[in-house]
Formats: sequence, C-alpha cells, structure tokens
Amino acid sequence: MIEVCTGDITRLDVDAIVNAANPSLLGGGGVDGAIHQAAGPQLREFNRGLGGCPTGEARISPGFRLPARHVISTVGPVWHGGEQGEPDLLKNAYRHSLELALDNRVRSIAFPAISTGVYGYPLVPAAEIAISVMRCFESRFDLILACCFSQSVADVYEDALERIADCSE
Repeated sequence: MIEVCTGDITRLDVDAIVNAANPSLLGGGGVDGAIHQAAGPQLREFNRGLGGCPTGEARISPGFRLPARHVISTVGPVWHGGEQGEPDLLKNAYRHSLELALDNRVRSIAFPAISTGVYGYPLVPAAEIAISVMRCFESRFDLILACCFSQSVADVYEDALERIADCSE
C-alpha cells in the first residue's frame, strides 16, 4: 500500500525512513539536517564509516534515537534542466532505497520528496517518478509512505498517486 502524508518524517514509527542526503552522508540542510539532529550524533559517526554515497545509490544505517529502526540515505540528483540524466538518477535513488530496504527486511518505509528542495528538481515530475517506482515495489511492503513537509507538496503526490496505477519500469 502506498500512502501520502504530511508531517515530520523523523517522528514516523516505520521500519525505515529515507534521508535525502548529500554524497558525504554526514548531514546538511533540510530533511537531511532534521534527520541527523533527531537521530543524534551516532548517525553521523556511523555514516562516516560508509565512505559516502554516489548519486542514485543508497546506504543503510541504524535509526539510533529515531522511532524508525533504520535510516536509508540516498542521494538524489541536482536539477540541471533534465538533460544530464536526472530522471534516471532519481529513479535509481528510489529503486536502490527500496531494494536495500527489502534486503534488510523492512516492511514499512517513508520517503521525503527527494531532490525537490535545494537540489531544485521540479515537483510534479519528481512526484511522478517517485510514485511510479513505488508502484513497482508496493506488493512487497506493508506500507510505503510519501511523507511531505507541506499540504501543497502532498497534493502533488496525491495527484500522482491517483494517476499512476501501475509500475512503469
């Protein structure tokens, strides 16, 4: 099942939350900073040992002080107009996060709107990519959440969820 919600991803009681991280995995602004702050300094120290993460890939860590058991950090693409492979990189960020979740017996997972903040990815196509990849995995999870910071973002994800009924990969 895929659902859209609004709120603070760091407060969700799910098996894993996804962090829209930068390649260092050592914290930053936006949702990345909020997750690091809520998880505590252990997340940064654990991630230091992971050696970073290339765009489109994902890494997993414990949730530390979060209600979630795991944090799956993925690096989405910076938007450069869509001609530098950004759609495929964003698909990979979602796909690799979901594959890593399955490998670690995660049954419920929550995603932020990856790459739509300071990375500048346009919201509508980003939501369409997110939902289309989630559709490919939904039968293997109890719950996949798109956790949006605001109602206006949630409305875009709800619209994509209504329009995209099947896996498009």
